[in-house]
Amino acid sequence: MDLHLKDKNVLVTGGSRGIGKAIAKAFLKEGAHVGIVARNHTELQQAKEELGVRIYQKDLTEYVNREQLIKEYIDDFKRIDVLVNNMGASHGGGVLETPPSLFARAMEQNFIAAVHLAQLASKEMIRDGEGVILNISSIYGKESGGNPSYNASKAAFISFTKSFSSEAIKDNVRVVGIAPGAIYHPNEEWERRLKIDPDYLKKYASSRIPAGRLGKAEEIGSVASFLASDHASWIVGATVTVDGGQSRMNF
Repeated sequence: MDLHLKDKNVLVTGGSRGIGKAIAKAFLKEGAHVGIVARNHTELQQAKEELGVRIYQKDLTEYVNREQLIKEYIDDFKRIDVLVNNMGASHGGGVLETPPSLFARAMEQNFIAAVHLAQLASKEMIRDGEGVILNISSIYGKESGGNPSYNASKAAFISFTKSFSSEAIKDNVRVVGIAPGAIYHPNEEWERRLKIDPDYLKKYASSRIPAGRLGKAEEIGSVASFLASDHASWIVGATVTVDGGQSRMNF
């Protein structure tokens, strides 16, 4: 299926590894022009060499860096057609062992930064007459399961996706989301668990995921590129669950 994304300009936050990198690859496969942003210089350089994307090294928890990012991106690409808000991290543990400062940190990194980028990018999109903002949240934004601070930030993100979509669509800007379940890609947390128990992934999948395996990052990338395309033009405000049946929601 031709998604008609050729020559579209796409910006992916948290795009140097994992889900973000897979999303960048999916858009590149469709002929889009892609920029990625992350904090780690080494990972950004590796992604640049592997994918040929333009890179931006920014700590997006800082207000001024978000403004600089959009300005630099527009200077480089002239317009932004798709913003993928993918950056995020988990902070703390249970409620009683997580100080309010870590809840605030989770909200800033997983929610506030994305809200601000959506505001900045949508203004550019409105001037250009169209655009798509794609917010990557989590099934734990719809139900409990992760750390409480992470859950709260992702729940807020899903609510924002719906509320902003009703406002932005009037200017031909679609706001949609993806709620991934457990997706395997090499990172510190998965590797830590595998060192403790080499069979951890198999046990996790068999006990929690009806499909019997963890998801692949490229499976999120495929959904992301579809949602950003005109084939998904009537999907507005929805956060699509992509989890192999892991979540227990009935909606």
